[in-house]
Amino acid sequence: MATRELHDCDNASALLAYLGARRTAVMRGEADQLAAAVAWAGMHSTDSLDDAAVLVAGAEDALTIAGPGAPLVAEFSVLEFAAALGLSTDAGRMYLGEAVELAHRLPRLYARVQSLDLPVWKARRIAKSTVDLPMAGAAYVDAHLAPVAHKVSIAQLDRTIEEARVRFDPDEAMARQVAAQEGRHFDIETRQVSFDGCVDVHGTLDLADALDLEDAVARRARDLGALGLDAPLDVRRSIAVGDLARRQLALDLNTDEPADGSKTKPRQVLLHVHLSEAALAGAGTDLDLARVEETRSFVSAEQVKTWCANTDTQVIVKPVIDLADHVHVDAYEVPDRLRERQVLLQHTCVFPWCQRRARRADCDHIDPAARGGPTCDCNIAPLCRRHHRAKTHTRWRYDKTDDTSFVWRSPNGLVFGRDHHGTSPLDTLQP
Repeated sequence: MATRELHDCDNASALLAYLGARRTAVMRGEADQLAAAVAWAGMHSTDSLDDAAVLVAGAEDALTIAGPGAPLVAEFSVLEFAAALGLSTDAGRMYLGEAVELAHRLPRLYARVQSLDLPVWKARRIAKSTVDLPMAGAAYVDAHLAPVAHKVSIAQLDRTIEEARVRFDPDEAMARQVAAQEGRHFDIETRQVSFDGCVDVHGTLDLADALDLEDAVARRARDLGALGLDAPLDVRRSIAVGDLARRQLALDLNTDEPADGSKTKPRQVLLHVHLSEAALAGAGTDLDLARVEETRSFVSAEQVKTWCANTDTQVIVKPVIDLADHVHVDAYEVPDRLRERQVLLQHTCVFPWCQRRARRADCDHIDPAARGGPTCDCNIAPLCRRHHRAKTHTRWRYDKTDDTSFVWRSPNGLVFGRDHHGTSPLDTLQP
């Protein structure tokens, strides 16, 4: 809904004046938020306070978040700061580090941000690139960019930072130059799966390797056509790559074949695919979906059938788990059946804004077992190792309000709700 001030803008000049005022207010808010990050780091600096008063003895590390000369901060302090900004812990650490980098190693640029002469996003981009420079290199960047950073291009910013690297850290500059010359890569975007089960592949290869790969793919595509595969050439080429991965490479590159002549199987790729009962029974429609845990995406049930039809595919069908059931055991160790239920219910670590997969997480006793907390569905939840440590050694606490909903309270009283839709801040603690 539009504000009252916007409704009062009855001509172009008034609207432009309103727009300018709003832009200034946004810049002021962003600069203040950056200053708050610097203050938070100062409160939790292991350089300015007695380490014993800042760190959890034996459980927490001093964390490097900016370049040489900048203060270290208490590791777990990042969690609460990130949660307050609605960021994941990793994203919050990056933001906090860039703020500290600006305040302690790029003070001229930081001052220009606070005077609203330089946008926060541009200052953060510079800070992100200078964290690995020595102190003298950061000072060089600060002195040369502070007067002009607001009006020069990103390319000019990068050139100035690279010049500082060459001047003050020549060994690193040479190593980067060698790495840039050796820019070969081959990327398979398995986390970006289309609905029909396809992924993008791209890379930069040595010419000789590229010619050999092209020859192998072209020959296999021709063979597929000769064998009667009625598909366009590009489709046959894509299938040829998969054939090479499954058969040709395993045969050609295996130098330690068993004496009996048997072939070594290609590397196993494990996928957890979830299908509906109708799709498994063949009574579904072409629109039936399957969820793939490893890619956090959906594919069609028909695509799963295609994968399973491959002779190299091993299919394991597990019993259906009733997620409405309740499992309780009289032991501290979490049995596989209880862990699997929590993986299927939660999908990810249940800490605010964390997206690490539940299948790789620890199973945490919400009410600690040492205080009588049971090992059962109502008291178990997946937490990644970082957030498990924080909950164990700090005053982060949470409750499970139903099978997939949690309420978290931070050490300083922030409250967050977490469910299968995501995380949201709460004004008060829910019962």
